[in-house]
Amino acid sequence: MNKKTVKDIDLKGKKVIVRCDFNVPLDENKNITDNRRIVGALDTIKYLLDNNAKVILMSHLGRPKGEVKPEFSLKPVSDELSKLLGRPVKLATDIIGESAKKLTSEMAEGDVVLLENVRYDAREEKNDLDFAKELASMADIYVNDAFGTAHRAHSSTAGIAEFLPAVSGFLMEKEINFLGTALENPERPFVAILGGAKVSDKIAVIDNLLGKVDSLIIGGAMANTFIKAMGYNVGKSLCEDDKLDLAKELMEKANSKNVKLILPIDAKLGKEFDKNTESQVVDIENVPDDWSIFDVGPKTIELYKKELENAKTVVWNGPVGLFEFDQFAVGTNSVAEILSSLDGATTIIGGGDSAAAVEKSGLADKMTHISTGGGASLEFLEGKKLPGVECLLNR
Repeated sequence: MNKKTVKDIDLKGKKVIVRCDFNVPLDENKNITDNRRIVGALDTIKYLLDNNAKVILMSHLGRPKGEVKPEFSLKPVSDELSKLLGRPVKLATDIIGESAKKLTSEMAEGDVVLLENVRYDAREEKNDLDFAKELASMADIYVNDAFGTAHRAHSSTAGIAEFLPAVSGFLMEKEINFLGTALENPERPFVAILGGAKVSDKIAVIDNLLGKVDSLIIGGAMANTFIKAMGYNVGKSLCEDDKLDLAKELMEKANSKNVKLILPIDAKLGKEFDKNTESQVVDIENVPDDWSIFDVGPKTIELYKKELENAKTVVWNGPVGLFEFDQFAVGTNSVAEILSSLDGATTIIGGGDSAAAVEKSGLADKMTHISTGGGASLEFLEGKKLPGVECLLNR
């Protein structure tokens, strides 16, 4: 994954178009409720400005589905960026139209222009090369700093690289380095923790990781499918009955590769899908018919802890319980606490719900790296090539 970055290219006086991930949450008054994705792009933007570039930014926000919808405007982002950078960030009222062309043609060194939501144009998500060429026509260099969309082959993430020299920003470089090193050259023992709802969402990840890790910890509702495949009752729990044979195959594969597969040995059950439901803790072989598994139990947490205490590299993707409900967040919070206390280990959180869980637990600053891209990090862990990374120049 040895890709060129903004440090490998002459920037002075050049127009640099940067694909960022400004897909930030907004409240009903169009106020940004979490600006971390904007803050994450600042290092790259500031570096470009410090090196006398003219900076054109582009991003999507939400799913306008190829239509101009004011509720998905990047205006709140341009306002926030202006504050954070301490200089005006001009917002074009279109993407490749009159406003964008005028603002970008009049730029001086140190200017920043933000194009309107690239998904206002239906061609963006089709990776339309005519649209990509129009985007490219405004600049001299393309920088991709949006790892969160790197698994999408869109005009602004991949197509544009057909027409401009393409390099990575610092955020993209960091993601590639952490995830790439973990998969290709990890310090051992290397432990992966996979959670979430469905085995079917993680088949390729499990399959890929079984060739790389020393131990694989399985939690969340996806563990229920493995538990049932072992012959135990899972009650009313979420379970993929059509994946039982697959779960058996994966367990056999782990065994053949000498990978320790760690499954729950006890569970916290709920009577109903409700945050205030009645609950109980039972060993995994004693789940009653009319109860559901919503979290791992205390014995399983201890099992996880024992497996993780000597780990040197840990990748975690997916919560190990129904962490949205406080009484079933104990397992997920415990995993976060265990990882935060590991001495000298590299801890990588694979975006999405696991990143949200770590943020919620207040332990985000104790992790080595929290990925900005849930879907992208998942595909990376599967061993897939990401279009937004593949299109960048090699060193």
